This record gives sequence, C-alpha cells and structure tokens, in this order.
Amino acid sequence: MTQIGQSSTEFTVELPSTGKSVTLAWSALTDVGHRREVNEDSLLAQPPIFSVADGMGGHSAGDVASAAVVTRLAEHIGKPVLDAHSIDSALSLAVEDMAKGPGVTDQGTGTTVTGVALAVVSGAPQWIAFNIGDSRVYQLNSGVLEQVTTDHSVVQELFDAGRITREEAEVHPHGNIITRAVGFHEPPIPDYRILPLQEGMRILVCSDGLSKEITSYGIRHFLMSNPRAEHAAEALLEAALENGGRDNVTVIVLDVISIDDLPTTVNPETDPALAEN
Repeated sequence: MTQIGQSSTEFTVELPSTGKSVTLAWSALTDVGHRREVNEDSLLAQPPIFSVADGMGGHSAGDVASAAVVTRLAEHIGKPVLDAHSIDSALSLAVEDMAKGPGVTDQGTGTTVTGVALAVVSGAPQWIAFNIGDSRVYQLNSGVLEQVTTDHSVVQELFDAGRITREEAEVHPHGNIITRAVGFHEPPIPDYRILPLQEGMRILVCSDGLSKEITSYGIRHFLMSNPRAEHAAEALLEAALENGGRDNVTVIVLDVISIDDLPTTVNPETDPALAEN
C-alpha cells in the first residue's frame, strides 16, 4: 500500500486564469480489511489530484501496480490544475514502471484507477473525473448522490444489456472481474467526465472494497450525516469493515468549502482615483 498526501481540514488553491480561488477539505483512509493479507490499494490525496488505485495480480505485484500509478500521478502535485493529456501520460509511464517492478511475473500485473483532478475548462474551475476499472467516484450535491464513474466490469456489462437487475448485480458471483485495467500489457484508456465545481459539493473516491460492502443508500447516509470530511471517511470505512471487510477498503472524502474571487491588483498609474492621491 502506498499513500501519498495527508488529510487536510482546509487548503486553498489559487486559479489565476479563472480569477478564482478554491478552498478544499479532505480525508483519506485505507485498511487491509478482514480477509486479505496484503493491502494492494494505493491512494493520492493532494491538490490538484485525488485518486485511488486497487492493485491486482496477487500480493506484492498488485501493490507494485497501484503504487506505480499514484507515484506517477503524484508528479503533478503542486500544479494548480491538470488536464486529460497529463493524466494519460502519467498512466502510460506507470505501465512501463510496472514491468520493472518486483514480484511481477510474465502474466503481468494491473490496477484500477479512479479519481478527480482540478482543471480549468472553458475558463471556469471544474473537476475532471477519470476512471479505469471498478473503483468509483461519487458526488453529493444538495443531498443527491450520483455515481459519476461507470464500472468497467462483466457485471456492469450484464446490467447494461438488461440481463441482470441492479439487485442481482450487487451479489453477482463475477463481481470481481473487470474488463479494463492499467497494466497487463495494454494501453491505459480512461473514461473522462467534466464535473462543474460547486461550493458545498462533496466527492467520494473509493475502491470496490467500499462499494461492494455498502449500498448507495448507505453511502449517502454516511456522507449526509457527517459534515466533516474526516468523520465521513471514518464512518464509511468502519461500516465497510463491519459489513464484512472482504477486500481492501480505501476512501477519500473531498469537500469544496468555498469558491472565492481573487483580489484584483490595482495599478495607480491607470486608476484615476489613486493617481489623485
């Protein structure tokens, strides 16, 4: 397990190109769960990017894959914003890193990856949500919970085809089989979605160790009943473990506290009122 970045109760990012600043708060937690020997999840929680990767391939190989992804994405820490091209490049480099990692066999290794990154789109601050695999991003706005990402999994394909119901999908025996990953000698191809960045919105980024243990109704309950990000993350993690903890569990709860105008710089030479003084 690799964790990059720490939880924060308040962090302000200035976006000069938009004339805005964004104040965020977040909490990031991970746990090996009750049935796994190794935590193959990794996470990154530091502006401008918040991401979870769930490694596959067994023991050290899965950890190598998830660590490679968050390590490459972390090279962009400190930038005000990211774009899809930068995320694509980081994931491609991560695949190269995996091939050199310890514990990786000829069959290779791989990982899911999902998350959000601060971006400027059409001159306004936005989130770029990205996803490969079955880790998820949710957003909570005005009490409405929405799953932002779509799983790349056999179960999702069966549901989309109308062959199983949502209730059947939640307990399907092939629930752990994904159809797209970062690694396994394939080019990483994320899905992207732009989310308007709104004051008061809450983002949840999680591995399937959470979403397979708690229904969407449960997720909404814990996000709604815990105003502080750290309390929400703790409640979600604890609930997943109490409901079985069959897999590694990783959660990032991310709040948009405020969106403010940047102060304007006044030039005395061009401002008549100041020039008279």
